[in-house]
Amino acid sequence: MQNHKTQLILHNGQFTTLDRQNPQATAVAIAEGCFIAVGNDDEVMCFAEDHALVIDLNRRRVIPGLIDSHLHFIRGGLNYNMELRWDGIPSLADAMRRLKEQVARTPAPQWVRIVGGFTEMQFAEKRLPTLDEINAVAPDTPVFILHLYDRALLNRAALRACGYDRDTPNPPGGLIAKDANGEPIGLLLAEPNALILYSALAKGPKLPYEYQLNSTRHFMREMNRLGITSVIDAGGGFQNYPDDYKIIEELHQTGELTLRIAYNLFTQKAGEEVADFTKWTKMGKPGDGDSYYRHNGAGEMLVFSAADFEDFRMPRPDMVPNMENDLEAVVRILVSNHWPFRLHATYNETISRALDVFEKVNRDIPFDGLHWFFDHAETVTDANLERIAKLGGGIAIQHRMAYQGEFFVQRYGHKAAERTPPYRRMLQMGVNVGAGTDATRVASYDPWNALYWLTSGKTLGGLSLYPVANLVDRETALRLYTQANTWFSNEEGIKGQIKVGQYADLAVLSADYSSVPEDEIRNLVSVLTIVGGRIVYGDDEFSALSPPLPPAMPDWSPVNHYSGYFKPAANVAALNAFAQTACGCGISCSLHGHAHGRAYQDAVNIGDQRGFWGVLGCSCWVI
Repeated sequence: MQNHKTQLILHNGQFTTLDRQNPQATAVAIAEGCFIAVGNDDEVMCFAEDHALVIDLNRRRVIPGLIDSHLHFIRGGLNYNMELRWDGIPSLADAMRRLKEQVARTPAPQWVRIVGGFTEMQFAEKRLPTLDEINAVAPDTPVFILHLYDRALLNRAALRACGYDRDTPNPPGGLIAKDANGEPIGLLLAEPNALILYSALAKGPKLPYEYQLNSTRHFMREMNRLGITSVIDAGGGFQNYPDDYKIIEELHQTGELTLRIAYNLFTQKAGEEVADFTKWTKMGKPGDGDSYYRHNGAGEMLVFSAADFEDFRMPRPDMVPNMENDLEAVVRILVSNHWPFRLHATYNETISRALDVFEKVNRDIPFDGLHWFFDHAETVTDANLERIAKLGGGIAIQHRMAYQGEFFVQRYGHKAAERTPPYRRMLQMGVNVGAGTDATRVASYDPWNALYWLTSGKTLGGLSLYPVANLVDRETALRLYTQANTWFSNEEGIKGQIKVGQYADLAVLSADYSSVPEDEIRNLVSVLTIVGGRIVYGDDEFSALSPPLPPAMPDWSPVNHYSGYFKPAANVAALNAFAQTACGCGISCSLHGHAHGRAYQDAVNIGDQRGFWGVLGCSCWVI
């Protein structure tokens, strides 16, 4: 009946296959890492064999494994265990409570780091903490808080650890804010160059090699919890090749990868871009590797002179006059070697100038089906979309506007924000489009926030950015996060769908993506994630199937105390327990410092954190 021995059968599910020839199914059979049958229960159960594991999915919704086409995963994995995440936290008060708790458990000389993934607009209070508030909860432990790529907040201990004093000069494009006496106050601003932010972060302690292995494993588990099975790594600042790839390569060699990773190479130093890509094109070629770890080409940084910045609190930066010459030199190397490439470009003005270069090179050295694309493209025009389509290119979009849409509107107005980016128009014009997050230092890695943004057009602060005509439906959004993303890694037809012959990558969801209320899309997680037919994560009724994972290293890691991206539905019970047991009889807080907390629980829905922590103005986290 079949050529391979069936290893796994999933039945009694609701499968969204994204295969237009077979769009719905209730069961699948898997052998040797691929789907060998997709259909109804009766059809698929014929493939059952004595040794096969058979799992009843209890009518849960199943989707192809999610693929993030722009994630700084390798760098994120090296640091994940050191970072306290504010991703998804709906109240500054609760965020500061977490900070205070983490400060108490973090030993000297370690830092507490909150490195992106949140926006002040997600908080009920609609603000960041003040420097006084941060210093109050952390008088001695260095604290570094990165907000998007616009600013970083450092307490006095972090200023000392970084060596910033009255004599420290401002770097190009950055500002070290100082008081009337010329002393740094702890505010670093990108104006608009973000180098000041991540160069300060780089001054902090690093994890030892063994801990970085553990950290990357925990980051992969967090990805799997959210239903992610593949990522395209976009390189990153302070991510040097090949040195900073040793961790991921070891995990690959030992068979411990639970994600498929395609990686791009990101040049690291202005003026050395041609030397980097000349060297790298001689070291290997795109496609080298296997289905779990493979080389994907160049970018997102090709040349530093072509890099604009996504800080919408600042005016749009103009690229330097020599941008075209610098970019052409690198692109000629890449196209000559048939290397796919990607280029960071926030603004249409940058895209116009880059397209001039690409079209010039194409006249001399035809791109000839080469997969190349822009990342971001928030303000791209129809005229440039037409040029991109004509040259066979693509655009990898991310939900960065969900985190900073309010700032864009403040500068450019609501009308301009309606096409930031115009992803539905891109599809109509025949551009290859895929979706991702740009995590971890700007937006969060949570794919469900991105899917919510694609279908609702709303920011995390609740602002509606786009008219309905500019949005896409849920199935289209899901396709952008799965099948469409395979074009960006040259893997079309081998993953991204639940289809016979493709990799058996899928996620069984906590609720039905196709029918949950719009706002609840953000609360979805996976309860069973499978990569190549192997179970890599399980929860709820499938928790016994989840592979064991050692505790996060070091033992004071925030990962041992918090559950990654905050999901309200998964945390209501914990919040209720906290509010009911943490009676604050001995403190001065007007909300919690009372004889017994029950009277307030009767009056306030403590499951609604926005109301409980924000509206009533609790501030006992600074005491």
